[in-house]
Amino acid sequence: MRIPNIPLSFVTRHGSKAWPLGLTGAGMLIIGSLLSWSYDAQVLGNLSISFNPGGLQRLAIALALFAVVFLLASKGPLVRLGQWADTALGLRALATWTLLFMTLVVVAITVEAGGLINVQPGGWVSFLGAMVLFAASRLVMPTETRDLAEAVLPGWVEILVIVVIMAGLLFGAAYALSLDDAWAFVLFLVFVTGMAVAATRAGLLSWLGHVTARHKRVLILASFAVAFTFPLTQGGSDANMSIASQVLVFAAAAMGLNIVVGLAGLLDLGYIAFLGAGAYVGAALSTSGFATIGWKPPFIVVVLVAGCFSATLGLIIGSPTLRVNGDYLAIVTLGFGEIFRLTMFNLDGNNGPDLTHGPNGIPAIPDLSFGSFNFGDTHVLLGIPLARFSNYYFLLLLLMAFIIMVFHRLNTSRIGRGWVAIREDEKAAEAMGVNIFGLKILAFVIGAFLAGMAGAIKAHQDVSVTPDQYIFLESAFLLAAIVLGGMGTIVGVLVGAVILKLLPEKLRFFADYRLLLFGLLLVLMMRFRPEGLVASRRRQLEFHEEDEELAIRAEGDIAEKVQA
Repeated sequence: MRIPNIPLSFVTRHGSKAWPLGLTGAGMLIIGSLLSWSYDAQVLGNLSISFNPGGLQRLAIALALFAVVFLLASKGPLVRLGQWADTALGLRALATWTLLFMTLVVVAITVEAGGLINVQPGGWVSFLGAMVLFAASRLVMPTETRDLAEAVLPGWVEILVIVVIMAGLLFGAAYALSLDDAWAFVLFLVFVTGMAVAATRAGLLSWLGHVTARHKRVLILASFAVAFTFPLTQGGSDANMSIASQVLVFAAAAMGLNIVVGLAGLLDLGYIAFLGAGAYVGAALSTSGFATIGWKPPFIVVVLVAGCFSATLGLIIGSPTLRVNGDYLAIVTLGFGEIFRLTMFNLDGNNGPDLTHGPNGIPAIPDLSFGSFNFGDTHVLLGIPLARFSNYYFLLLLLMAFIIMVFHRLNTSRIGRGWVAIREDEKAAEAMGVNIFGLKILAFVIGAFLAGMAGAIKAHQDVSVTPDQYIFLESAFLLAAIVLGGMGTIVGVLVGAVILKLLPEKLRFFADYRLLLFGLLLVLMMRFRPEGLVASRRRQLEFHEEDEELAIRAEGDIAEKVQA
């Protein structure tokens, strides 16, 4: 329970100063946030009005209040919380990120307003408060805590906690998409990261994991309720819903690739071809004037045909290539991705049959229409207009629900355990009687089928399909989303997809250095959290074998899956 890099003797001698010093720093942070931070009303969403805090000032107040909770838990009326949560480590992490938040605020105002002189006294008061809080966090006495797994609250309280957290995620996502200023978006990311790291260090996220495990159905219901409610928070903004629908398409494809890479351990660098195959099938069977196939079945049939076509490609490609492993498999799948793209270029009527119109692709794909419901029209729900991309968002949510159900069922089945065995040790799995080749082919086919379904919807959402939409870089981003979020998990892949799809949209000033940003992000992940942002305990144990407590929990998770 020792705080790293701080001599215990120093903490013991000055620990009595931590509580008043920390409360003083939090108070200064709150008071400064109620005052003006900048002379320029155009900077960071207007922080120039006193006693009318803007969005970023409210975030600073939230950080201060969270710090007060930690302080009161270490010595005060919330001391019972301190018996369970590691308030010392939690406060230290929170204070560090709060200081980083306020430092970036000062830098952003300086850069955008044209000088340090534009930082008003309120900004300096909050900055000094963050520094005082940082100093106080180093003096909080570490204490022994009890196992949070034993902390069980009444059922209705735990359900209320889940509801409150999901509501926070809903409004947090809505706020993030409403930010047009890149600096403000970066500061929001710092805020979210700081809160998450502090909760993790304090052990609160571990306790939340136990709570959600006890109320899985409530969590699933709350998650989809939040997802379906999200368009109602956008006030009819089709621009934000365009980003959200793109994230869902990306996440759906990443979830299919997660079966291949995350469960079966097969490195596929050409997976984007399956998404493209589904998109071309959806476009060719659409009612577009440029469609090249005369058959126009209902869209439900088109989605199934697209999925089956992509699955057939997966079977054709997988049969000869899955007999190789590792780097050789990666090279072969990379080649398949390029072959698909070049083939789409050549099916233009000159170098081959005119099926895809070559580099021109298939444009003018009409919006979907189910009876009188046209996805291109604006519909009103509860007085809120829902435009074109909101309609596709709801359709993609239904697809995501299906894909998540398929992934979960497979992951907890004998097939899923066979894939994990192949991923861990192929020779040992074969010796135990696992059908290695058959399960590899099955992973390829199922992953391709799910990608093909997503591609058919993507074609109508994007209005056109061209070969340059399905390049190797897109496969790399899908793979990066899985590695970043956590291989073999559902939530992890969703988090990774959101990060890799949302950041480029909101940080357009960094567009020329996007690959550099992704590279640095992955390097940092490999260094500090190689198992991913949201990893299963079993995968965490692979990278942290010395953690005995984690080993016990991982054994419990495995036992639960076997019993299920």
